[in-house]
Amino acid sequence: MRIVVQRCKEAAVTVEEETVGSIGPGLMLLVGVTHEDTEQDAIWAADKIAGLRIFEDESEKMNLSVQDVGGAILSVSQFTLFGDCRKGRRPNFMAAARPEQAERLYESFNERLRGLGLAVETGRFGAMMDVQLVNWGPVTLIVDSRE
Repeated sequence: MRIVVQRCKEAAVTVEEETVGSIGPGLMLLVGVTHEDTEQDAIWAADKIAGLRIFEDESEKMNLSVQDVGGAILSVSQFTLFGDCRKGRRPNFMAAARPEQAERLYESFNERLRGLGLAVETGRFGAMMDVQLVNWGPVTLIVDSRE
């Protein structure tokens, strides 16, 4: 799994002008699944992200996790994270998982985050979505279960 993690002040996702998920302070996640991913990748990635210390403590050091600060998560599926742009000008998406596998692992990832006590909002899998974000910092990281 490849996940773009963005610390945010707020984030929202809309589908056909309907807000389907929104959060205040927390993490905005763009979640990509490759055909090699398993349930273990989903568990590892959720555990890693829940514990990432990227929020500032009273000394202004990034020392607190989203769990520590009581933040929420907005998780949006994003197969284009596995787009290969090395050849030509049109990305190749052969590394992205088939929709059935991707949706199952994406849902498993989100359920693991919920099981860790986090409030998780989502987009709509497979839909054309508009995502709004106020990136806080900005702080943006990439978490990859294969690296």
